[in-house]
Amino acid sequence: MTAAAIVAAAGRGERLGARVPKALVEVCGAPLVVHAVTVMRSAGCDDVIVAAPPESVEEFARLVPGASVIAGGATRQASVAAALQMLPADVDVVLVHDAARGLAPATVAETVIAAVRAGADAVVPVLPLADTVKEVDSAGWVRRTLDRAALRAVQTPQGFRRLVLERAHQSATSGNSLDDASLVEALGLTVRTVPGDPAALKITTRADLLTVAALVGERVG
Repeated sequence: MTAAAIVAAAGRGERLGARVPKALVEVCGAPLVVHAVTVMRSAGCDDVIVAAPPESVEEFARLVPGASVIAGGATRQASVAAALQMLPADVDVVLVHDAARGLAPATVAETVIAAVRAGADAVVPVLPLADTVKEVDSAGWVRRTLDRAALRAVQTPQGFRRLVLERAHQSATSGNSLDDASLVEALGLTVRTVPGDPAALKITTRADLLTVAALVGERVG
């Protein structure tokens, strides 16, 4: 089964406070999008489609030669749907990765691909939660405390059988889903989990950037 990857990299990154799109922020010597594409290739994805901010397509293309760079949509879901149209016909397994999680280890992607090849329709890497989690109402009052033993934080890359992911996007009713796995869940299909990695933390703020850089530094140092 041939694997390819879609890298969602069209986010603006306002909360990060950067002067460039989030995927162009440098960490550990390279922009996040370069890390993300490198990881996808290391995991065995020869074809990589990058959804970039429309005004930055040429800049992204220079940074990731060999990858196909397209203009992303107004939402992440729209970007992934557009990238799906660009995949070669012989691709069976699709990884969807966020450039904001560019430092996720290649071993996570490899595990996701292996699980799809073993028969899963959709696969997500996850981590257990360390904090107590409470459900609150719109006024800020606690409604109940959730059992964290049954909860997981979901990461990317997420993996899918191509036909399943295409069907999920074609059937989507909302243009701004939480992630691609939620679209598969809406079809009534099951999603398998595999172990994630702390280095796959989503970079949203400056503190996240420093945390991930430290994690990777510990790995290689």
